[in-house]
Amino acid sequence: MTGHGSPAARFGDEFRLTLITNNPVLAAEAEAAGVDRVGVDLERMGKAERQAEEDTRLSEHRLDDLPVIARSLARADLFVRLNPLNPGTPLEMETSLRFGAKVLMLPFFRTANEVDRFVRLADGRAHIVILLETAPAALRIREVLAVPGIGEVMLGLNDLRLQFGVRSHFEVLASPLTDMLAGEAHRVGVPLAVGGVARVDDLSLPIPPDLVYAQFPRLGATGAWLARSFFRGAPPGWEFGPAVRAVRQRLSHWAKASPAELECAREDLAQQARQIG
Repeated sequence: MTGHGSPAARFGDEFRLTLITNNPVLAAEAEAAGVDRVGVDLERMGKAERQAEEDTRLSEHRLDDLPVIARSLARADLFVRLNPLNPGTPLEMETSLRFGAKVLMLPFFRTANEVDRFVRLADGRAHIVILLETAPAALRIREVLAVPGIGEVMLGLNDLRLQFGVRSHFEVLASPLTDMLAGEAHRVGVPLAVGGVARVDDLSLPIPPDLVYAQFPRLGATGAWLARSFFRGAPPGWEFGPAVRAVRQRLSHWAKASPAELECAREDLAQQARQIG
């Protein structure tokens, strides 16, 4: 049985949504709509090469976008995805912190040592999110999550798809691999975020958004990106706030579902993902 104050009923309201943008107007609208984190994506090192000819996010954001976004926010946390660990990471991190970043993400790491170096550079001055998106990191998940100071682990479905040679990131989402990674995060009490969410009413996507929403409570995930498709093909009269509230309501709906219903949604997602492939 669930009530208004139950964890299932609160699931959608407490779900952390992150928007990547360097547009200050959109940043302010996102905050007003209830988005939890807003910020920029600095990752460019190696990304164009590994995601060549893929319909994925290749950012042109810069560090000097940060203060502009920061001035647009009063409540939401300022977020920065940095480049993978490299000799320029200390300067990139210090500049991000100086401009007010509250959440720092390390992408495309392979070893626990990289994570440890990143956490030590931050030295407790920001919430650290590690973006797990390589096969070596997945294999080393226990060693990685043993690093002190990790605030959150996010599963990067697009790069994991490329790493494991499958055609659809939805196949990764529905796979036993994702179940295992989620279980390891829960075992050590590290919050988990997974992939992205689309609009509730977006029927142009190859997979119904509702099947994706079901995976978050099934996996015990408590955060996601707002997908790039969230704004694409929006209907006339579309408003940001109601669209975000609709996502949160569907997440809470699925959080109240039985394990059997969630497993049925996973099987449906896996089947449709294989058809895409």
